[in-house]
Amino acid sequence: MSKGVVFSGVQPTGELTIGNYIGAIKHWVDLQDDYDCNFSIVDLHAITVPQIPANLRKNTLEVLALYLAAGLDPEKSTIFIQSHVTEHLELSWILSSMSYMGQLSRMTQYKDKASKSDENLNAALFTYPVLMASDILLYGTNFVPVGDDQKQHLELARDLAERFNNRYSQTFVVPEPLIQEEGARIMSLQDPTVKMSKSDDNVNSYILLLDDRATIIRKIKRAVTDSIGVVSYNDEQAGLKNLINIYSVLTNKTVDEIVKKYEGKGYGDFKGDLAEIVADSLEPIRNKYEELIKDKDYLEKVYSEGAEKAKRKTKKMLSKVQRKVGFIQKKY
Repeated sequence: MSKGVVFSGVQPTGELTIGNYIGAIKHWVDLQDDYDCNFSIVDLHAITVPQIPANLRKNTLEVLALYLAAGLDPEKSTIFIQSHVTEHLELSWILSSMSYMGQLSRMTQYKDKASKSDENLNAALFTYPVLMASDILLYGTNFVPVGDDQKQHLELARDLAERFNNRYSQTFVVPEPLIQEEGARIMSLQDPTVKMSKSDDNVNSYILLLDDRATIIRKIKRAVTDSIGVVSYNDEQAGLKNLINIYSVLTNKTVDEIVKKYEGKGYGDFKGDLAEIVADSLEPIRNKYEELIKDKDYLEKVYSEGAEKAKRKTKKMLSKVQRKVGFIQKKY
C-alpha cells in the first residue's frame, strides 16, 4: 500500500523558535515513518519581503541544519530548497491564470499587510498563496500539516485543485489538513493572545532553538502568567495554558497529569521545572546543529540530493498539467 503524501515548509527568514519546533518540525519527525514526506526550505516565499542576500543564504543553510538536528532524515524524507526545484514556479504561473483576484485579495495575511502600509506591497505578496498551492499540488499531496493561521491558504490549494480538475479532467489530489491538536500553536511568552514570533521586538517573548540554557531558563521564568496563583488549564489563564501546552508536548504528559502534579504548588515550582524541561529538550538539537552547520559539504549533499528527488516527483506532474492546458511537450 502506498503511503499518503505530506508536504510542508518553513521560510528561512531568521532563527527558528520553539514555536516552529513544537508547531511543525517535531510533528514532521513523527510523520516520517508513516508518510511520503516532502519538507522544503521555502526561500521563494521569503523574498516577498526585502532580504539581505548574504543573510538569506546563511539562514537557508541554518534552517536545513536545524531540520536535520531536530530529526528529519534525508533517507526517509525529501528535504530540499524550494528555489532549486523550478517546477514550483512553472506550476504557479499556470495556476495564477485560474486564480481570482477577489479571492487573493481576501487572504488574511495580505489584508493585514495592506492595511498597515503601502511600503513593499508588491505583487509577490499578493500572489504567493498561489505559489504555496503549487508547492502542495505538485507532489500529489494528501495531507498538509497546518496551523489555524494557514487554513485559508490550504483552502485556496483545494479550490485550485478542484477548479483545474473540473476544467481539464482529474489531475490533482485535493489535499486535506493534518492538524496537530495539542501544542499546534505556541503563543508569545509575553502576550499569550498572539502567536510566538522571532520578529517580536521583545526578545523575552520567544525561545529560539539555539538559545543557550541560561537564556531559556531566564525567558521561561519571565513568562507572563496571572495573579490567580493556581496551576490550571483554561482560557482565562492564557499565559499559563500556553506554558502547559509546551510542557505537555515536550514530556508527552497529558494536561490533566500536569495540572494534578502541581496541585497545591505555585507558579514558581511549575516554571522552574518547565525551564529545565525546555533546556534539556533543546540541548541535543543545539549540539547537533553546531556539528552540522560546520559541515558544508554534507549540507550541500543533502540539499542537492533532495532537489533531485523532488524533481523526479514534480516533473511528471508538471508535464501532465502542461499537456492538459495545451502546451506542446518538450522534446529535450
